[in-house]
Parts: sequence; structure tokens; C-alpha cells
Amino acid sequence: MAKRVGILTAGGDAPGLNAVIRGFGKTAIWHYGMELIGFLDGIRGLVYDRHTDLSGAALSGILTQGGTILGTSRDKVHKFAVDGETVDMTQTVVDNYERNKLDALVMLGGGGTAKNARRLTEAGLNVISLPKTIDNDIVGTDTTFGFATAMEIATDAIDRLHSTAHSHHRIILAELMGHRAGWLTLGAGIAGGADIILIPEIPYTVESIVATIKARMDRGSSFSVIAVAEGARDTRDTADYQAAQLLVASASTPEAKRAARVHLANVEDAQREHTFKLARELEAATGLESRVTILGYVQRGGTPCSADRLLATRLGAAAADLVEQGEFGVLVAVRGDATAPVPLSEVAGKIKFVPADHEWVATARKVGTGLGA
Repeated sequence: MAKRVGILTAGGDAPGLNAVIRGFGKTAIWHYGMELIGFLDGIRGLVYDRHTDLSGAALSGILTQGGTILGTSRDKVHKFAVDGETVDMTQTVVDNYERNKLDALVMLGGGGTAKNARRLTEAGLNVISLPKTIDNDIVGTDTTFGFATAMEIATDAIDRLHSTAHSHHRIILAELMGHRAGWLTLGAGIAGGADIILIPEIPYTVESIVATIKARMDRGSSFSVIAVAEGARDTRDTADYQAAQLLVASASTPEAKRAARVHLANVEDAQREHTFKLARELEAATGLESRVTILGYVQRGGTPCSADRLLATRLGAAAADLVEQGEFGVLVAVRGDATAPVPLSEVAGKIKFVPADHEWVATARKVGTGLGA
């Protein structure tokens, strides 16, 4: 009997989602003879049992499309919002899985999706997760689909900002996505020739940045372009943020945990405008006009680049192989030119940070790029 498989996309959208759906679907349907349905709007579709048939016709023409034909959401299976309350919907998802006579569920997403996938695996479902995020911060895999396209978009933006910075003798700060990990900002900053790169893993000081800018001015460069990750912080804000995180981790009761999370949210809100604050500080210290450009969702949208299309198709096909082989509870990871299944227990709840001794960091320093510290 043909296997029947469900697939969904969850978390933030990223270039390559439709390419993965296509790669998995074509391999599953035409190579292995499986049946495929797509759940709409991520975990929400699983909870409310909203799905659509994904036949060969539905998969046609979606390779180059941005976004996801299935829709997405950031819902959590064990903390699902219902009428203003938080409810554990794990059993409801299990019931819908069985009602649809599924043999497997394929979940495309980032770190939050990996945690949802692990919970459903622990509930007895056959689940496979695929690594999607422009942040490239999923452990166990060399890279994630969506990252290459986002880095190209960010690099192009930095390229273009050089013209205005040079013409008007300004400091221009380009804020890129990357709340916890700095892979996107670091990669695009190096590729785009940013003069200074600020990432969450390397807390900066304004004094260090000013010193780099003034050294450039002494060499005749009357402008600077700074690539800033949205999660980058100065040393003082980093200490406050880490203390708030530690408070959450060490809370021993539900009430203390809730209070600690409220405090952490307040700290994050207070630091949210850090790029604009930094721009004002740099203008005052250097005498150069400073401007901020926030790329935001532009980095996540549009047609995936060829590298992401290739990667997405490979990952989709590899996931279909694993379904056929009956290997579940895993993330399909990229390992060089190959793929490999990694247990979700080794992935979920973990973040791949930029190591201090990473080659990209060393390269930035060698070519004279300031890192704020």
C-alpha cells in the first residue's frame, strides 16, 4: 500500500520553501509512489485539520516562487492559543495524523519547528524536519536553505549603500536580521566589503567602533559602512541581556519563570532601537552624519537563488528517501556535498552560534574589518 505523507511549513518564511515542497513531492510521488497532502499555515493546519492535496499539478511551477504555497505560522503544538488561553494540542495533532491515515509528517522550519517536531516524535508520530532559516543557526547542519539567498540580498544592499555613504561622507548602518546568531551579517558584511561588522557573538564598544572610523578618516576615507545584526549589543547591554536570560533559566517555580520572562521581554524592548542609538553616538563622536537602513523582511522575500534551489531540491529528495526507508525523528542535515539524518534530540532547543575562532571572523580581521571589539 502506498505511503501517505503530510507536509507543512512553519515559522518565518524563507526563500526555498516551495522548492523543498517540490523536491520532496516529486520524489515522493513519482519515484516512490506516495500520496502527499499539505497542511495549511503550519501547526495551525495540523490542529484544525486544514489541508490540501499536493498532486503533481500542484507542484508545477513553484520552484522559483518565494514564500510558501502552504502558508505558515509560529504556533507551538504544546502552547497553542485558543480563545486567549494557552492549550496543549499535542493529542489533537496525533488524532488528526491518525484520522488522515498518515505514515509520516515532514516539517519544514527552523529552531522552533525542530522543537515541535521533537515533541510530536515523542508523542509517537513519524516525523522528519528540514532546516529552514535565513539565520543559518540550526545545529548539526552545515547550512540551511534560505541562507544563501538572504546573504545575496543583504550583500547587494551593502554594495548599494557604499555609493551613498561615499558620496555624502556619511556613516551608514545597515541592520540585518539575526537576533541570536550573526552568520548572515558576518557573511554579507565580508562579501559586501563592510568596514565594520557587528554581531551578537562579539559584544562591541562604541569606543572601538569610533577608533576604527577615525583610523579610516586618517587614511583619507570620509565614510564608513557598518553591517549590524539586529541582535548585536554593546558590552553593557550584553551583560544585562545575559543576566535576564540567566534569570529565566534559573527560575524554580512557574510564577518565577513568568516574572523572569516578563523581565527579559522588557530588557529586549529597551534594547530594540540599539542601531539608531549607536548611529547617534557615532555621529556625536566622529562629526560624520550617520544614517540607518533596516532591511527587514526584504531579506526573506522573493525568488530563491540557484544555490538555495539546488539545496532545497536535494534536501526534499533526501527526506523522501528517509520516509521510504522508515527513518524518523530526525533532521535532514547538510554535510558537505551530502545529506545525513541527525536525531532531533541533538538539534531541538540548540543554537549554532558563530565561534570566536571561526574562519570568517579571522578573515574579517585579516582584511582590516572592524568587529567592534
